[in-house]
Amino acid sequence: MIWKFEDPENVAVFVNRKAIRGNGWIARVVHDNDDGAWQFHAHDSEEFDDDDIMIMALRKIVDKDETVMELADLPYGWHAWRETKSSPWKRAKRAGEP
Repeated sequence: MIWKFEDPENVAVFVNRKAIRGNGWIARVVHDNDDGAWQFHAHDSEEFDDDDIMIMALRKIVDKDETVMELADLPYGWHAWRETKSSPWKRAKRAGEP
């Protein structure tokens, strides 16, 4: 698989533990406008609970869910979401972002 992200494979990203453990799946991805950080959220959570945050290498996220590679060009300040694990990703600029 060709690496499509501008960020290196080992860049640290924030992930909701529920998104990658057990039967969890990634339902929402945020590319922060202020620092370019990536966030990966589970299907049953809107925001991070401090006790549920993990920091992982972006490569580990892609290994868990290769469809995340489709979001490599997601601009800063945008987010992507899907209704089910097999649904296509939808994208939009986050509300309130310049």
